[in-house]
Amino acid sequence: MALVKARLNRKRLWPYILLAPGLIWLMAFFVTPIYQLLTTSTQTPGVNIGDYIQTYRFANFIDAIVGARAQFLRSFEYAFIATALGLLISYPLAYAIAFKSGRWKNTLLVLVVAPFFTSFLLRTVAWQQILGEQGLVIKVLRGVHLLGATGHLTATPFAVVAGLTYNFLPFMTLPLYASLERIDPRTMEASGDLYANAFTTFRKVTLPLSMPGVVAGTLLTFIPAAGDYINAELLGNPSTKMIGNVIDARYLQIVDYPGAAALSFILMVTILVMVMLYIRKAGTEELL
Repeated sequence: MALVKARLNRKRLWPYILLAPGLIWLMAFFVTPIYQLLTTSTQTPGVNIGDYIQTYRFANFIDAIVGARAQFLRSFEYAFIATALGLLISYPLAYAIAFKSGRWKNTLLVLVVAPFFTSFLLRTVAWQQILGEQGLVIKVLRGVHLLGATGHLTATPFAVVAGLTYNFLPFMTLPLYASLERIDPRTMEASGDLYANAFTTFRKVTLPLSMPGVVAGTLLTFIPAAGDYINAELLGNPSTKMIGNVIDARYLQIVDYPGAAALSFILMVTILVMVMLYIRKAGTEELL
Protein backbone atom coordinates (compact mmCIF):
# COMPACT_ATOMS: atom_id res chain seq x y z
CA MET A 1 0.00 0.00 0.00
CA ALA A 2 2.78 2.40 0.91
CA LEU A 3 4.52 1.61 -2.38
CA VAL A 4 1.37 2.42 -4.34
CA LYS A 5 0.99 5.75 -2.51
CA ALA A 6 4.63 6.62 -3.21
CA ARG A 7 4.14 5.93 -6.92
CA LEU A 8 1.01 8.07 -6.98
CA ASN A 9 2.83 10.91 -5.26
CA ARG A 10 5.64 10.71 -7.82
CA LYS A 11 3.11 10.83 -10.65
CA ARG A 12 1.53 13.92 -9.12
CA LEU A 13 4.91 15.60 -8.84
CA TRP A 14 5.88 15.00 -12.46
CA PRO A 15 3.87 17.93 -13.90
CA TYR A 16 5.55 20.29 -11.42
CA ILE A 17 8.96 18.84 -12.21
CA LEU A 18 8.37 19.36 -15.93
CA LEU A 19 7.19 22.91 -15.32
CA ALA A 20 10.13 23.77 -13.07
CA PRO A 21 12.64 24.76 -15.82
CA GLY A 22 10.12 27.11 -17.44
CA LEU A 23 9.10 28.63 -14.11
CA ILE A 24 12.72 29.15 -13.10
CA TRP A 25 13.43 30.80 -16.46
CA LEU A 26 10.43 33.13 -16.08
CA MET A 27 11.42 34.05 -12.53
CA ALA A 28 15.01 34.76 -13.51
CA PHE A 29 14.47 36.59 -16.80
CA PHE A 30 10.96 38.05 -16.56
CA VAL A 31 9.63 38.49 -13.02
CA THR A 32 12.95 39.58 -11.53
CA PRO A 33 13.75 42.16 -14.25
CA ILE A 34 10.20 43.56 -14.06
CA TYR A 35 10.54 43.88 -10.29
CA GLN A 36 13.93 45.55 -10.69
CA LEU A 37 12.48 47.92 -13.28
CA LEU A 38 9.62 48.88 -10.99
CA THR A 39 11.85 49.48 -7.97
CA THR A 40 14.27 51.56 -10.05
CA SER A 41 11.44 53.72 -11.34
CA THR A 42 10.64 55.03 -7.84
CA GLN A 43 14.20 55.98 -6.88
CA THR A 44 15.69 59.48 -6.58
CA PRO A 45 19.27 60.73 -7.13
CA GLY A 46 21.71 60.31 -4.29
CA VAL A 47 24.63 62.49 -3.27
CA ASN A 48 27.04 61.23 -5.94
CA ILE A 49 26.33 61.32 -9.67
CA GLY A 50 24.96 57.98 -10.81
CA ASP A 51 23.87 56.95 -7.31
CA TYR A 52 20.17 56.49 -6.57
CA ILE A 53 18.28 55.73 -3.39
CA GLN A 54 14.86 54.17 -2.93
CA THR A 55 12.38 56.86 -1.83
CA TYR A 56 9.24 55.43 -3.47
CA ARG A 57 8.72 58.60 -5.48
CA PHE A 58 5.80 57.62 -7.71
CA ALA A 59 5.76 61.12 -9.14
CA ASN A 60 8.56 59.87 -11.40
CA PHE A 61 5.86 58.29 -13.57
CA ILE A 62 4.03 61.59 -13.99
CA ASP A 63 7.27 63.45 -14.73
CA ALA A 64 8.28 60.81 -17.26
CA ILE A 65 5.01 60.82 -19.19
CA VAL A 66 4.75 64.63 -19.20
CA GLY A 67 8.32 65.04 -20.43
CA ALA A 68 8.00 62.45 -23.21
CA ARG A 69 4.35 62.81 -24.18
CA ALA A 70 5.14 63.78 -27.77
CA GLN A 71 7.44 60.79 -28.26
CA PHE A 72 4.84 58.46 -26.76
CA LEU A 73 2.15 59.64 -29.15
CA ARG A 74 4.56 59.58 -32.08
CA SER A 75 5.62 56.02 -31.30
CA PHE A 76 2.04 54.76 -31.33
CA GLU A 77 1.27 56.77 -34.45
CA TYR A 78 4.23 55.34 -36.38
CA ALA A 79 3.54 51.83 -35.07
CA PHE A 80 -0.12 52.05 -36.10
CA ILE A 81 0.72 53.27 -39.61
CA ALA A 82 3.41 50.61 -40.05
CA THR A 83 1.00 47.91 -38.83
CA ALA A 84 -1.75 49.07 -41.20
CA LEU A 85 0.67 49.18 -44.15
CA GLY A 86 2.05 45.77 -43.18
CA LEU A 87 -1.45 44.31 -43.14
CA LEU A 88 -2.30 45.80 -46.55
CA ILE A 89 0.91 44.37 -48.03
CA SER A 90 0.98 41.04 -46.22
CA TYR A 91 -2.61 39.90 -46.60
CA PRO A 92 -2.55 39.63 -50.43
CA LEU A 93 0.91 38.09 -50.21
CA ALA A 94 -0.13 35.50 -47.62
CA TYR A 95 -3.33 34.78 -49.58
CA ALA A 96 -1.37 34.20 -52.78
CA ILE A 97 1.10 31.90 -51.03
CA ALA A 98 -1.65 29.91 -49.31
CA PHE A 99 -4.00 29.43 -52.28
CA LYS A 100 -2.27 30.36 -55.54
CA SER A 101 1.42 29.50 -55.26
CA GLY A 102 1.26 25.77 -56.05
CA ARG A 103 4.70 24.18 -56.12
CA TRP A 104 6.32 27.58 -55.42
CA LYS A 105 4.85 27.75 -51.92
CA ASN A 106 7.99 26.71 -50.05
CA THR A 107 10.18 28.99 -52.16
CA LEU A 108 7.97 31.98 -51.44
CA LEU A 109 7.94 31.20 -47.73
CA VAL A 110 11.73 31.09 -47.72
CA LEU A 111 11.79 34.49 -49.43
CA VAL A 112 9.47 35.87 -46.75
CA VAL A 113 11.77 34.80 -43.92
CA ALA A 114 14.99 35.53 -45.85
CA PRO A 115 15.41 38.99 -44.26
CA PHE A 116 15.86 37.26 -40.91
CA PHE A 117 19.15 35.86 -42.21
CA THR A 118 20.55 39.42 -41.99
CA SER A 119 20.75 41.41 -38.79
CA PHE A 120 18.06 43.96 -37.99
CA LEU A 121 20.65 46.72 -37.85
CA LEU A 122 22.10 45.98 -41.29
CA ARG A 123 18.64 45.85 -42.86
CA THR A 124 17.90 49.28 -41.46
CA VAL A 125 21.22 50.70 -42.63
CA ALA A 126 20.41 49.35 -46.10
CA TRP A 127 17.33 51.54 -46.14
CA GLN A 128 19.59 54.56 -45.76
CA GLN A 129 21.08 53.63 -49.13
CA ILE A 130 17.72 52.72 -50.71
CA LEU A 131 16.17 56.07 -49.78
CA GLY A 132 19.39 58.06 -50.07
CA GLU A 133 20.20 60.74 -52.64
CA GLN A 134 21.85 58.24 -54.96
CA GLY A 135 19.22 55.55 -54.46
CA LEU A 136 16.87 54.28 -57.14
CA VAL A 137 13.75 55.46 -55.29
CA ILE A 138 14.83 59.11 -55.31
CA LYS A 139 15.79 58.94 -58.98
CA VAL A 140 12.45 57.40 -59.99
CA LEU A 141 10.40 59.89 -57.96
CA ARG A 142 12.30 62.81 -59.40
CA GLY A 143 12.04 61.34 -62.88
CA VAL A 144 8.24 61.27 -62.67
CA HIS A 145 8.22 64.70 -60.94
CA LEU A 146 6.74 63.43 -57.69
CA LEU A 147 9.73 64.80 -55.79
CA GLY A 148 11.48 68.10 -56.32
CA ALA A 149 15.18 68.54 -57.00
CA THR A 150 15.80 69.48 -53.37
CA GLY A 151 13.40 66.93 -51.92
CA HIS A 152 14.66 63.99 -49.86
CA LEU A 153 13.29 60.89 -48.17
CA THR A 154 15.87 60.14 -45.51
CA ALA A 155 15.56 61.85 -42.12
CA THR A 156 11.78 62.03 -42.55
CA PRO A 157 8.77 60.34 -40.95
CA PHE A 158 8.26 58.53 -44.26
CA ALA A 159 11.66 56.85 -43.94
CA VAL A 160 11.01 55.80 -40.34
CA VAL A 161 7.61 54.29 -41.17
CA ALA A 162 9.02 52.60 -44.28
CA GLY A 163 11.79 51.04 -42.21
CA LEU A 164 9.36 49.86 -39.54
CA THR A 165 7.02 48.39 -42.14
CA TYR A 166 9.79 46.54 -43.95
CA ASN A 167 11.55 45.21 -40.87
CA PHE A 168 8.41 43.78 -39.28
CA LEU A 169 6.69 42.59 -42.47
CA PRO A 170 7.53 38.88 -41.91
CA PHE A 171 5.91 39.07 -38.47
CA MET A 172 2.69 40.03 -40.21
CA THR A 173 2.93 37.69 -43.19
CA LEU A 174 3.66 34.41 -41.41
CA PRO A 175 0.68 34.42 -38.97
CA LEU A 176 -1.60 35.43 -41.82
CA TYR A 177 -0.30 32.60 -43.97
CA ALA A 178 -0.69 30.08 -41.15
CA SER A 179 -4.28 31.19 -40.59
CA LEU A 180 -5.22 31.23 -44.29
CA GLU A 181 -3.53 27.92 -44.98
CA ARG A 182 -5.80 26.19 -42.44
CA ILE A 183 -8.96 27.31 -44.24
CA ASP A 184 -10.64 24.46 -46.09
CA PRO A 185 -10.97 25.50 -49.76
CA ARG A 186 -14.29 23.67 -49.85
CA THR A 187 -15.82 26.39 -47.66
CA MET A 188 -15.06 28.96 -50.35
CA GLU A 189 -16.36 26.61 -53.03
CA ALA A 190 -19.57 26.20 -51.03
CA SER A 191 -19.89 29.97 -50.90
CA GLY A 192 -19.66 30.09 -54.69
CA ASP A 193 -22.26 27.33 -54.97
CA LEU A 194 -24.58 29.60 -52.96
CA TYR A 195 -24.15 32.29 -55.65
CA ALA A 196 -21.76 34.50 -53.66
CA ASN A 197 -19.29 36.46 -55.78
CA ALA A 198 -15.56 36.59 -55.02
CA PHE A 199 -15.80 39.74 -52.89
CA THR A 200 -18.70 38.38 -50.82
CA THR A 201 -16.86 35.09 -50.32
CA PHE A 202 -13.81 36.96 -49.07
CA ARG A 203 -15.87 39.22 -46.79
CA LYS A 204 -18.14 36.51 -45.38
CA VAL A 205 -15.88 33.45 -45.36
CA THR A 206 -12.16 34.06 -45.86
CA LEU A 207 -11.68 37.18 -43.75
CA PRO A 208 -13.63 35.97 -40.68
CA LEU A 209 -11.81 32.61 -40.72
CA SER A 210 -8.44 34.36 -40.99
CA MET A 211 -9.08 36.79 -38.12
CA PRO A 212 -6.83 34.91 -35.65
CA GLY A 213 -3.97 35.45 -38.10
CA VAL A 214 -4.88 39.10 -38.54
CA VAL A 215 -4.93 39.68 -34.79
CA ALA A 216 -1.69 37.76 -34.20
CA GLY A 217 0.08 39.51 -37.09
CA THR A 218 -0.98 43.00 -36.04
CA LEU A 219 0.11 42.35 -32.47
CA LEU A 220 3.47 40.91 -33.51
CA THR A 221 4.02 44.01 -35.66
CA PHE A 222 2.59 46.76 -33.47
CA ILE A 223 4.23 45.76 -30.18
CA PRO A 224 7.89 45.76 -31.33
CA ALA A 225 7.28 48.73 -33.67
CA ALA A 226 6.00 50.87 -30.79
CA GLY A 227 9.14 50.23 -28.76
CA ASP A 228 11.61 50.36 -31.64
CA TYR A 229 14.37 52.97 -31.69
CA ILE A 230 16.76 51.76 -34.42
CA ASN A 231 14.64 52.96 -37.34
CA ALA A 232 14.05 56.38 -35.82
CA GLU A 233 17.73 56.69 -34.96
CA LEU A 234 19.09 55.73 -38.39
CA LEU A 235 16.32 56.87 -40.73
CA GLY A 236 14.82 59.82 -38.85
CA ASN A 237 15.79 63.18 -37.38
CA PRO A 238 15.41 64.79 -33.94
CA SER A 239 11.75 65.58 -34.64
CA THR A 240 10.94 61.92 -35.43
CA LYS A 241 12.36 60.42 -32.24
CA MET A 242 10.26 57.67 -30.67
CA ILE A 243 9.90 56.66 -27.05
CA GLY A 244 12.58 54.01 -27.48
CA ASN A 245 15.07 56.73 -28.34
CA VAL A 246 14.13 58.66 -25.20
CA ILE A 247 14.57 55.59 -23.01
CA ASP A 248 17.90 54.80 -24.66
CA ALA A 249 19.14 58.36 -24.13
CA ARG A 250 18.07 58.42 -20.48
CA TYR A 251 19.82 55.16 -19.75
CA LEU A 252 23.06 55.69 -21.66
CA GLN A 253 23.53 59.45 -22.06
CA ILE A 254 21.63 61.36 -19.39
CA VAL A 255 22.05 58.51 -16.86
CA ASP A 256 18.55 59.04 -15.52
CA TYR A 257 17.79 55.47 -14.50
CA PRO A 258 14.54 56.18 -12.61
CA GLY A 259 13.15 58.24 -15.50
CA ALA A 260 14.12 55.59 -18.05
CA ALA A 261 12.68 52.80 -15.90
CA ALA A 262 9.43 54.75 -15.40
CA LEU A 263 9.08 55.30 -19.15
CA SER A 264 9.79 51.62 -19.83
CA PHE A 265 7.21 50.50 -17.29
CA ILE A 266 4.57 52.92 -18.59
CA LEU A 267 5.20 51.76 -22.17
CA MET A 268 4.92 48.12 -21.17
CA VAL A 269 1.68 48.60 -19.21
CA THR A 270 0.13 50.77 -21.92
CA ILE A 271 0.85 48.20 -24.62
CA LEU A 272 -0.44 45.39 -22.40
CA VAL A 273 -3.75 47.19 -21.81
CA MET A 274 -4.09 48.02 -25.51
CA VAL A 275 -3.42 44.39 -26.47
CA MET A 276 -6.02 43.03 -24.07
CA LEU A 277 -8.66 45.51 -25.25
CA TYR A 278 -7.83 44.84 -28.90
CA ILE A 279 -8.05 41.06 -28.54
CA ARG A 280 -11.37 41.24 -26.73
CA LYS A 281 -12.74 43.72 -29.27
CA ALA A 282 -11.63 41.48 -32.13
CA GLY A 283 -13.42 38.51 -30.56
CA THR A 284 -10.34 36.28 -30.38
CA GLU A 285 -9.95 35.86 -26.62
CA GLU A 286 -8.38 32.45 -27.17
CA LEU A 287 -5.14 34.25 -28.09
CA LEU A 288 -4.78 35.54 -24.52
